[in-house]
Amino acid sequence: MNKHWHWPVWASILLSGAAQAGAPPAVGSMAPAFVLPDGNGQARSLAEWKGKWVVLYFYPKDNTPGCTTEAINFRDSQPRFADLNAQVVGVSVDSENSHRDFAEEKHLPFPLLSDKTGKVSESFGSYSNWGVIKFAKRHTFLIDPEGRVAKVYQQVDTERHAGEIIADLKSLATK
Repeated sequence: MNKHWHWPVWASILLSGAAQAGAPPAVGSMAPAFVLPDGNGQARSLAEWKGKWVVLYFYPKDNTPGCTTEAINFRDSQPRFADLNAQVVGVSVDSENSHRDFAEEKHLPFPLLSDKTGKVSESFGSYSNWGVIKFAKRHTFLIDPEGRVAKVYQQVDTERHAGEIIADLKSLATK
């Protein structure tokens, strides 16, 4: 028997397990409720932003190139989000301290929430668990002022994402 036969078998088992993350909530359904700590240890919940649009974006890791680009574009677009009654909220499995340092260094005016267990990310179908490597997938959920999922973004271009959401908010807000 070929001694390398086991590697493809184990690789397929690992890949199939990682691919079995939950499905994202459907457009029109209520967004899963959550309470998570921000970078200052303050408990934050989705209910806190009822009456506003929420741009709930999941991202893999603080201070990595794509995640930094995405966060800075959200930061720089903050006045337009505010004009559209929208609150940007970031979520990853990084620690509260990592979020605090990232937000301070990049001057981020919105909360970054720490989902260390991955349960909230998983409830949004946005969690990858490869055993020792766990991270939130780069997904965004546009949640309407009543708490329903208005749009799901599973293919995110970090350079253009903030502008894409602003355009969608303008369109959805006029309906």
